[in-house]
Amino acid sequence: MSLHNELVRHGEWLFRRRSYLPLALITLVGVAFIRFDWPFNSFLIHQIWEFACLGLSFIGLLIRIVAIGYAPAGTSGRNTTHQIAAELNTTGIYSAVRHPLYLGNFLIGFGISLIQLVWWLPVIYVLAFWLYYERIVLTEEQFLRATFGNQFEDWACSTPAFLPNFTLWKRPALPFSVLNVLRREHTALLVVVLGHTGVEFVERLIMDHRLVWEPFWVIFVTVGAMIYIGLRMLKKHTTLLNVAGR
Repeated sequence: MSLHNELVRHGEWLFRRRSYLPLALITLVGVAFIRFDWPFNSFLIHQIWEFACLGLSFIGLLIRIVAIGYAPAGTSGRNTTHQIAAELNTTGIYSAVRHPLYLGNFLIGFGISLIQLVWWLPVIYVLAFWLYYERIVLTEEQFLRATFGNQFEDWACSTPAFLPNFTLWKRPALPFSVLNVLRREHTALLVVVLGHTGVEFVERLIMDHRLVWEPFWVIFVTVGAMIYIGLRMLKKHTTLLNVAGR
C-alpha cells in the first residue's frame, strides 16, 4: 500500500473517532498538575493569563460559529460514520480557509493547554493535533476531490488549508442563521466551559487544599451547563431550532 493510501486509511479510522480521541488531552492536563504553581508566585498574573487563555478558546468557538452560521445543509457536519458533502462551500470563512472548524477546534484546545504554563503541554498538543487532523483532512479532501472534481481543485489551489487569508474573503452565499448555531454548536460551548472551569477548580484544589467556589467560575459553568441542556432538549424534542436549507 502506498504511503498516501496508508495515510488515507488512517484518516478514515480517525474520522470515525474524531469526537472521542481528543479527550486524551485530559490525561496530559492531569499530568501537568503534578508540579503546578502560580506563575511568578502571583495569583493575579495567573488570573490574567487564565482569562487570556479563555479568550483564545472563545476565538476558536467564534470561528466555528461563523462557519456554522453560514453553512448550508449537508456541509460542516459532526457526522463520524461517513463523509457527507451536499455541496462545496467556498464562500464566507471557507473562502479564507478550507478547514475553519478544525482551526476552531485547535484554538479551543490550545487555549486549555496553555493555562498551566507547562511548556511541554502545548508542544505535545500541537504535534498531536497536527498528526491527528492531517490524516483526517487528507481523507476529507480526497472525498471532496472525487465528488466535486475541478471545482474542488480550483478552490484548494487558491485557499489555504489551515492558516486563514482574509484578503480572499467572499460574501457568504446564505444569511447568518442564529438558530443553526444554537442547534449545532452547544457541544463546542460545553467543551470550552468544562475545559476551563475544570482546570480552574483543580488548580485551586491543589493550591488551597480545598474547593474554592469563585463566583465567576460558578456562574460560568452553571450558565454554560444550563444553555447546553436547554439547547440539547430543544434539538431532541422539538423543531424550534430547525431551519429550512440548513
